[in-house]
Amino acid sequence: MRLLPPEKQAAVLQHACSFLVTHSHFGIEGPSDAGPCGASVRIITGEEEGLFGWIAVNYLMDGFLTSRTTYGFLDMGGASTQIAFEPQAVRVDDDMALIDVRLRLLDGEEIHHNVFVTTWLGYGTNQARERYVGKAVTAHETARPEGGDDVVHDPCLPVDLELSEHPVHLGPASEHAKKTHRLVGTGSFEQCMKETAPLLNKLAPCPDAPCLMNGVHVPEIDFSVSHFIGVSEYWYSSEHVFGLGGAYDFVQYERAASKFCARPWAGILAEHEATRAQHHVLAGDGEVEKDGQVVAVGNWSDNVEISRLEMQCFKAAWIANVLHEGIGMPRIIDAGGNNTTDGEKVAAQAESKGLGRPTFQSVDTVDDMAISWTLGKMVLEASKEVPMRGKNARPLVDPLDEPDNKDSPIKPIRPPFFDFRGIEDRLAPHLPQALTRSALGFSPVMVLFFAVLICVVLLLSYPLQRRLRGVCLRALRRDRRGLVEEGRGASVFPRPSPRSAFASFWRAGSQGGAAGSSPTAVAFAPPLTRSYSTPVFGSTTASSRSPSPAPPFMDMDDADGGNGHGNGNGNGFGHGLSSRSRNTSQKNLSVMVPRSRVPSLTGDEHHY
Repeated sequence: MRLLPPEKQAAVLQHACSFLVTHSHFGIEGPSDAGPCGASVRIITGEEEGLFGWIAVNYLMDGFLTSRTTYGFLDMGGASTQIAFEPQAVRVDDDMALIDVRLRLLDGEEIHHNVFVTTWLGYGTNQARERYVGKAVTAHETARPEGGDDVVHDPCLPVDLELSEHPVHLGPASEHAKKTHRLVGTGSFEQCMKETAPLLNKLAPCPDAPCLMNGVHVPEIDFSVSHFIGVSEYWYSSEHVFGLGGAYDFVQYERAASKFCARPWAGILAEHEATRAQHHVLAGDGEVEKDGQVVAVGNWSDNVEISRLEMQCFKAAWIANVLHEGIGMPRIIDAGGNNTTDGEKVAAQAESKGLGRPTFQSVDTVDDMAISWTLGKMVLEASKEVPMRGKNARPLVDPLDEPDNKDSPIKPIRPPFFDFRGIEDRLAPHLPQALTRSALGFSPVMVLFFAVLICVVLLLSYPLQRRLRGVCLRALRRDRRGLVEEGRGASVFPRPSPRSAFASFWRAGSQGGAAGSSPTAVAFAPPLTRSYSTPVFGSTTASSRSPSPAPPFMDMDDADGGNGHGNGNGNGFGHGLSSRSRNTSQKNLSVMVPRSRVPSLTGDEHHY
């Protein structure tokens, strides 16, 4: 995770947080500056990994119970390597950045340890191998004659082992150097030690001596006093193939590594197949244990185990270089130690745990409990739950969250989540003091964000205005067809649509209504039909829209309450209804000319 770009780190943490919140019952913290799930889902730094591992080792080795020297911790993975130890006070500079680690014992007693911890990202076995291949290919391309092949002789592979490697170059390289090359093993452990030593970058500037790899300044280590335990790759590369896990002896280690590297790859493969057939596996990470007993072996794929054998020579050389050239551990340690130290007491404690003399030893488990940084984190969390002895005691927190460690160069990893406060923190140095959160009392970034959001919504909705208006109008016109058609009888008074109701109300209000009518009580008449009559000669032509006859099954008296004059106009309809006539004149029907027969030129008679 620490090798990923910050954007990908944030994406992974966001998905992990969402999954745990929706699919688990864990107590997950809410969003905070640490991330979407607070400190529950985050990326730990390499220094935190080293500190938690140091806590785990000393918890299992009872290093916290007495005042004797605690154990140092070494961890190496595929990407990074860490060191954590408690230096002697006389060997610590005033400006040395130590981490104050506070823990609480079961009786409430609080203990303090000042621990030095550092990490080297890119110094794990896999990352070191990538850098080594890039360096080897670059050297081969420099010496390669015109038209030469792409075969690179590799002393860090068993004899005649061939691998196709795609080099990773940290600097400029030719196009041909970037292509895949074929590496052929020559199997020389001594030569591999020489080829991998420059990768430690011991020539980097060292402002304050002493320095370890890559120019990192550390307190001076007295290996007759400080005793280290190595886990992960220190254990795998020593035990799984060489069978030398536990107390470290460089002479035996170098002999076993030299013998293995010089073997032909075909012989290693043959032995591998034979041991698998006999259920005796070369590598120990395929064993299945139950109650401390191995109940099954060989539970892994052939590719995983073979890859371990392919890289064993390189990893053995890299670990030896890190221990002796990088950290500075002497190849031969004075067995007697310093008589003024607690070395013998520590040795006796290690012997009680089933371990050898602890100058350096590779360990996987102690009392059947695996050593890992996760165990150290659990010990710290459990220690927080122990009741405090006094009321003035401070609550326990993670080492990097201690107020005393606020000036430490070790900073937590904070991927760039979409957070107003994070954006504001980056913009604050470039804003006037009057526009900051402290001066305004609110977040100007949040106000600006919502203002921009509103503008974007308005800009997007303006081109759609006509379309939205058309959709709304069509929805209003979508009414039930209430006209009674022949063969379809719904009702005499169909349910009007909202638009029809509004139009009827508007007409009634504009005409003033009939006598005694109320504009708010609107009834609906039967559908109207148009009838046209030819006007009498000499009279004014007028067209009118008259009510259709009432249906044969309905009594017109019922429409107005039985008196036929419910609205005062004698049209036989209820309150508020009037004839929809376009002719507003009141013509007296008694003076109308009666219809008469008029002869035509053809002899036919027509009624007028």
